[in-house]
Amino acid sequence: MKRSTTASTQPEPVELFENRWLNKLTRSHISVPVSMVAGFSAWLLYRSSELTAFTLWQTVGLFFAGLLLFTFAEYALHRNLYHLEPSSEWRKRFTYIVHGVHHDYPKDSSRIAMPPIGIIIYLVIFYLLFWLLLGDFGYSTLAGFAFGYCIYISIHYMVHRYRPPNNMFRVLWTNHAIHHYQDDTVLFGVSSPLWDYIFGTLPKRQNKRANIEVSAK
Repeated sequence: MKRSTTASTQPEPVELFENRWLNKLTRSHISVPVSMVAGFSAWLLYRSSELTAFTLWQTVGLFFAGLLLFTFAEYALHRNLYHLEPSSEWRKRFTYIVHGVHHDYPKDSSRIAMPPIGIIIYLVIFYLLFWLLLGDFGYSTLAGFAFGYCIYISIHYMVHRYRPPNNMFRVLWTNHAIHHYQDDTVLFGVSSPLWDYIFGTLPKRQNKRANIEVSAK
């Protein structure tokens, strides 16, 4: 789907539900999910030290393996779930709630991060998944995976709230601006363009990168 180079001009972000309490559950300050997930990651490392016999370097290796795995999950979920083709009214509604509203109102900082209820659901699902599939290896691996989320959501917040820096990280601002304001079928990686390179979802025309800036607040 091609998008215009400017975000929605509506003065106030739209509410997703008629019930005001449900609407409150869709919003969160960035510090809340980051604190929750960082604490979860630390708890997992503690559990690993208490319940497994892995050495420090084995734990570090598993942690970074989980961090790399998160970058893939970030890419895959963004591309295949958050941008699910709206072939039915249910799908259209689902994709709008989980991600479409963010594309329409990218400067709404209360919806950049996943709200606490969503965080809890995701943490339970991934904890059970890693425990079932990896056993003792799952603690440190999931700790790195969870820490990857903290990095991702912090970067996502910064690219929408602050001007791009004049260093190597500027490309993250440029890539995400292209995804939001020019073409949302490319550049699904927010914290890293690694998987866009691997799966060929970079912009087809290099001049897409020209003349685009991420505005500040």
